Amino acid sequence: MTYGDAPREPIPREIDIHRELNRMEELVLDSPRVPLSRFALVDEERLLEQLDAIRLALPAILQNALNIVHQKDSILQETEQYAQEIIAAAERRAMEILDEMGLVRQAEREASQTRQQLQQECTVIREELLAEMDQIRRQAQQEADDLRQMAIAECQEIQQGADDYAEHVLHDMEQHLTAMLTVIRNGRQQLQGTDMDNTTRRLG
Repeated sequence: MTYGDAPREPIPREIDIHRELNRMEELVLDSPRVPLSRFALVDEERLLEQLDAIRLALPAILQNALNIVHQKDSILQETEQYAQEIIAAAERRAMEILDEMGLVRQAEREASQTRQQLQQECTVIREELLAEMDQIRRQAQQEADDLRQMAIAECQEIQQGADDYAEHVLHDMEQHLTAMLTVIRNGRQQLQGTDMDNTTRRLG
């Protein structure tokens, strides 16, 4: 039987190339061997059918391979683009984080400066209050001393006035008493003189 002597069975459009190659291999291996040689008697019709099947399947297989390659390239491009987008997003986020960290550091510096300024202001206010309290204390002490001195002076003045008044009253009383004693003595002397005159008259 030669190629083209009998109609071949229709070959399916989609076949497994590996399976067809395995069938061709089995066809060769199962063919009768020529004695004392490396040759085999292969069924030409079946061999040609296998070759036609493989030949017809090759374009679809090659197209599938090309499609796979294109898909692979597209997937690689999409993957690379996605990776670039991820990298760009990561870089943007890193810059945002750095900016945020810079803002945080700036806020920390400002907070530290504010805290130091507040501490300095509190120290100044405390020192001013202490100085003012000390001044008030000294002023109050001075006023208390002045009031005490004034009270002592007034007491001394009142005491001196009382002593002077008592001295004046006693002096007046002494003068009155002295005058009264003088009057009394004079009266007694007059009485005694009168008595002596009367006695002399009686005796005479």
